[in-house]
Amino acid sequence: MQLSHDSVVLVADGRKMLFFRNEGDADYPTLSLIREKSQHNPDHNEQATDLAGRGAGTPQHRGGSMEEVDFHQQEEDRFAAQAAEMLKKRAMAGEYQSLIVVAPPRTLGALRKHYHPEVTQRLVGEVAKDLTGHPVQEIERLLTSE
Repeated sequence: MQLSHDSVVLVADGRKMLFFRNEGDADYPTLSLIREKSQHNPDHNEQATDLAGRGAGTPQHRGGSMEEVDFHQQEEDRFAAQAAEMLKKRAMAGEYQSLIVVAPPRTLGALRKHYHPEVTQRLVGEVAKDLTGHPVQEIERLLTSE
């Protein structure tokens, strides 16, 4: 993947977001951390207080069970929407011209739902991997080998 000088890289999952700028060049990238944000998001069973109920039936139909809301996933999707909003604000302010997004497939899908056209216009690549826990040097290496 071509990681040109001054490109920005968002490395995110549903809990953590790392926003980098390439201070190096395409051959020897040097990612510099611009912003880091994380949120505490306990597992679903720690957030849910009740089990899903059953719907009331009618004389013709039996009541069915209701689908339980996954609060953990809901928070991860909300966090992805916040990351997309940050990308939009920075794009509109002219803070970057070239963007690469690295996120696990599910988070990448949630981000895509919220991309603004200004973000999409600057998007030069996406990598469907979870690299939020990796050292910066490994992220640089993985991006140049993609």
